[in-house]
Amino acid sequence: MISTTTPTLEGRPIAEYLGIVTGESIVGANIFRDLFAGIRDIVGGRSGAYEKVLGDARKTALGEMEAEARARGADAVVGVDLDYEVLGSQNGMLMVSASGTAVRLAGPPRL
Repeated sequence: MISTTTPTLEGRPIAEYLGIVTGESIVGANIFRDLFAGIRDIVGGRSGAYEKVLGDARKTALGEMEAEARARGADAVVGVDLDYEVLGSQNGMLMVSASGTAVRLAGPPRL
């Protein structure tokens, strides 16, 4: 499945628009991960634990979006947008959402 932030794919005309597709992933904060991330912030450096969780959440959201597109018979998703939101009464959760337009492409892929 091709997913792109651009509205078109170079050399591949869009034959049919199949509608908006979305995927979401919500992850909760972990007290131990928060503690170690706080220590890392004090001494400097990157928080690998948070980066991994964020990367996994992004992959999940994109995967769900692509699965919805595939179920509609799409070859690609164009105009992909990723959004990140903090949720919960104490901002203890992070939501990653992916959305785009599922399309069916015209003709065979060019090599």
